[in-house]
Amino acid sequence: MSVGLRMVTRSRSRTPRAGPRAGGEEPASIPSQEVAAEGRKSHRPVKYRQKPQRLHVAYEALDGEKGEEAEPLKFPAWEPQGWQQQLANIRTMRSKKDAPVDQLGAEHCYDPSAPPKVRRYQVLLSLMLSSQTKDQVTAGAMQRLRARGLTVDRILQMDDGTLGELIYPVGFWRNKVKFIKQTSAILQQHYDGDIPATVAELVALPGVGPKMAHLAMAVAWGTISGIAVDTHVHRIANRLRWTQRPTKSPEETRAALEEWLPRELWSEINGLLVGFGQQTCLPVHPHCQACLNQALCPTAQGL
Repeated sequence: MSVGLRMVTRSRSRTPRAGPRAGGEEPASIPSQEVAAEGRKSHRPVKYRQKPQRLHVAYEALDGEKGEEAEPLKFPAWEPQGWQQQLANIRTMRSKKDAPVDQLGAEHCYDPSAPPKVRRYQVLLSLMLSSQTKDQVTAGAMQRLRARGLTVDRILQMDDGTLGELIYPVGFWRNKVKFIKQTSAILQQHYDGDIPATVAELVALPGVGPKMAHLAMAVAWGTISGIAVDTHVHRIANRLRWTQRPTKSPEETRAALEEWLPRELWSEINGLLVGFGQQTCLPVHPHCQACLNQALCPTAQGL
């Protein structure tokens, strides 16, 4: 007995096939009458336009974060290409520690035999005097002030004319006379002659900027609160492309450096780059031919 066979082609349903039901029960099959009817309509498969699928990414919550929305994965922070080698070369060039900042910086201008409170006050005053002033000039002014007895009380007792003569020729010496007197009065009234122990309080003092505050925290209090960025650090960081984009101010450079530079390097970077800027990477006519980073410096390549 021969049996006639007819192939029935059925389009794939857009609905995903259901899995086994609860209790192991298999899903109901499509009735044979429906299959035959569909086959009579067309021997060609029925095509459906597939809907675009959306990709849903879920983040696994850590232990202890149940019920809280997990944060997305964080990508590695930007860092400049070849900065480790550039830094190593600068360390080599600065190995002799013979730049002006190495002998005349803020950590060398105070009286080491003075009481701790007086030492911290002298550190702050040396930083206030150093703005827009060469280290040699700042050190000379500090020597003259210390010879008169550099304390909060002695400065407040001194008239403005005498104070001006002692600190001249530091940059903007007239403004600094006013700032020193105002700051000393605040320290006497609110800090018992000591200096504040936070960056926020330090920058609130007349004549004290962020660079001075971070250096004061490091030298006077032994706390690394941030990178101290002056004109040397600002210039060199931009020349080496150590900022993701060009920066226009030392404070903008500080924020850019702190985004990627490892924190354990913050304490050395100021003195390292200041001395490098005083001896090699000068503001005008830098000594690129003598620099170990000549082949690695984007600015040198463009000269």
